[in-house]
Amino acid sequence: MKFTVLTLFPEIYAPLYTGIVGRGLAANAFELQIANIRDFSKDKHKKTDDAPYGGGLGMVMTPQPLFDAITAADPEHKALRIYLSPKGKIFNAAEAKRLSKLDHIVLINGAYEGIDERVIELCIDEELSLGDFVLTSGDYASLAIINASVRHINGVLGDLESTVDESFENNKLEYPQYTRPPVFNGLSVPEILLSGDHGRVDAWRESESLKVTQEKRPDLLK
Repeated sequence: MKFTVLTLFPEIYAPLYTGIVGRGLAANAFELQIANIRDFSKDKHKKTDDAPYGGGLGMVMTPQPLFDAITAADPEHKALRIYLSPKGKIFNAAEAKRLSKLDHIVLINGAYEGIDERVIELCIDEELSLGDFVLTSGDYASLAIINASVRHINGVLGDLESTVDESFENNKLEYPQYTRPPVFNGLSVPEILLSGDHGRVDAWRESESLKVTQEKRPDLLK
């Protein structure tokens, strides 16, 4: 699958070329294309924003560079085009799985006070948001969405089975995790995890997962 990212700030995406995601990218588990919206501006100064009609503070991204960037990235509109916006549907684990199964996604990142509404009407299929807060640009949401989605692509994680017991699977949070040493600063690993009894361990993990969810995110159980 392929992500095409349209942005004014290509340098923000450097973290995707490192760590687990970077290794998946190097192994061609997925494709990533970063395009600078400014390159598509027909303004002699490569300007991509202007004052909003009707007045008000801030600047709005102009339609021409965005429209041309989207058209160049997806000329036949075969990709899913997503605009990152505080007005969008909340992104979650289920959305990450859904996106990971698509062939091509174009992420359109606004900045300043947002983008000209006509671009949304003409070009955008969906709007997504990370939550009820505002970022300085959509790029930080795009980073999170790419990271969360590609984890479900074969070849990115060492083993796709490692996603099965994670938080938000089956509407529950993940159980507590422990490793060596068995005692640290007076705190011991639960004895059942040292027992070697896989049935009891599984039952404990299921019980702890439910307990943690009830304490920290009871809304998930509804």
